[in-house]
Amino acid sequence: MALSVSAGGRVWRKFCKTFNFGPNSALKRFPTCTANGRLYSTSSDNVLVSKDEKSGIATVRMNNPPVNSLNTAMLVSLRSCFEELENDKSCRALILTSQKPKVFCAGLDILEIYRKSPDYVAQFWEKLQDMWLSLYGSRLVTMAAINGHSPAGGCLLSLACDYRIMAEGKFTIGLNETQLDLVAPFWLRQTMVDVIGYRQAEMALMIGALYTSDKALQLGLVDKLAPIEDVQTVAEEEVKNWLKIPDQARAITKMASRKPLLDELRKRKQEDIQTFRDETTRESVQMSIQQYLEKLKAK
Repeated sequence: MALSVSAGGRVWRKFCKTFNFGPNSALKRFPTCTANGRLYSTSSDNVLVSKDEKSGIATVRMNNPPVNSLNTAMLVSLRSCFEELENDKSCRALILTSQKPKVFCAGLDILEIYRKSPDYVAQFWEKLQDMWLSLYGSRLVTMAAINGHSPAGGCLLSLACDYRIMAEGKFTIGLNETQLDLVAPFWLRQTMVDVIGYRQAEMALMIGALYTSDKALQLGLVDKLAPIEDVQTVAEEEVKNWLKIPDQARAITKMASRKPLLDELRKRKQEDIQTFRDETTRESVQMSIQQYLEKLKAK
């Protein structure tokens, strides 16, 4: 599955070098919250949520330095956040973005599946499934404001949303699982097919392709581009257009399209967990992860 590492400064410096931006990016230029409603956060502060009470638009900001890796705590916080907003009758839309400009989300934390017991890996994967089900199956308008790199798990989050706005420039997005000897699960493969079509998805998944913003727009992997400083504003304006449609009709139409895949994952949940557990704990995969970590340490 989608992988990143939250193992300290060395890895962060390597990530910054790979994607051509400094580890001390000027985050102060980007406000913590642009909504005019109340601001609240999860107990761990790794997901910040603001909601405009008048419009019913919530902004969810991932805040798990340095690269918003999806570790166990982050998955639990995201699911809790999505479910809270889902149950808030005054909430009509959700914008998912990053508190750390230039990195939307770098994917699953690789350390969560490295030299861990099969039971631990299985429990971790179930948390990812549950988080995805809560986002992909949401009644809300869901919009990804992709204000930075979005490989792997970042792409997974983006694909689960209804609409994707990405920062212009050399930022990348895609599902690159095969580069670490892993295979995307059936439900993630299907969302990729649904968004960009069978042939393009098949090819992208086989080679673990990461696409620049321009190429992602060309393929339909994202729906619109904007300067990085305008991504949030553009997303807010786009959401308002979606909210002109009556909520019930829009939500019913959305679920008519998504229910088959949601039902399939729920039906095959344990099978999917077992597949990921067995695949990930294979020695060849563990060796690939070890080699990747050693390369990072050597930098």
